[in-house]
Amino acid sequence: MKLQDQVAVVTGAASGMGKAIAELFAKEGAKVVVADLNLDGARRVVEEIEGQDGTAQAVHVNVAEAEAVEKMIDTAVNQYGTLDILVNNAGISDSMEPVGDIDDEKWDLIFDINTKGVMRATRKALPIFLKKQRGIIINTASTGGLNGAHAGAAYTASKHAVIGLTKNTGFMYAEKGIRCNAIAPGGVATNIVSSMKDINRFGASRTQLGQAVMPRIGKPEEIAQVALFLASDDASFINGTVITADAGWTAAF
Repeated sequence: MKLQDQVAVVTGAASGMGKAIAELFAKEGAKVVVADLNLDGARRVVEEIEGQDGTAQAVHVNVAEAEAVEKMIDTAVNQYGTLDILVNNAGISDSMEPVGDIDDEKWDLIFDINTKGVMRATRKALPIFLKKQRGIIINTASTGGLNGAHAGAAYTASKHAVIGLTKNTGFMYAEKGIRCNAIAPGGVATNIVSSMKDINRFGASRTQLGQAVMPRIGKPEEIAQVALFLASDDASFINGTVITADAGWTAAF
């Protein structure tokens, strides 16, 4: 097994890509902290993992809150003795608002969750990784973090920031045994649309131009396989970069 006895924290793990990542990591031998705002959903994922003889612990976390993020990492260390892998997967979407229509409150919320949550979890995990001179960080970005036509202004900016943070972190700690990479999924069948309220008609009409050339919708399990690769020694020479997983969607641009 590729992750035997390693300890992983996966945020946004009650559903979608996070759930698929947590389950695959557990199958590959990792002890997984299943972290999510939806505690009941996280507990159901833990039950599924334990039903397959895996090891997991559910943790309630709002990644927009610094104290909750720190408690999440502390739980992993207290429960399993250390931390080896951090997967910053939790995120929400905007409602396709262009910059002329976004308000400060919505902008701040999206950055608090999508970007600041990633920074805070990484910051908390780094002392553990530095002490061991080893650690893996995987950030879920988006093709919206590479291009301007896949979402609204706030989501697009937040994911561009995640990619910048990923590259900077990978470079800064490259000589410390720490690798930080991001995955940029295209359209994937998850419940992120549940965070989209009052869709902006103008913004949505513009993004539909790019969506028209999307080859297909991906499965969460396909993204989990990319995460497993990045978490494993198979990716030992990959650091500070982004793997695009979109069935060729962005190859059109």
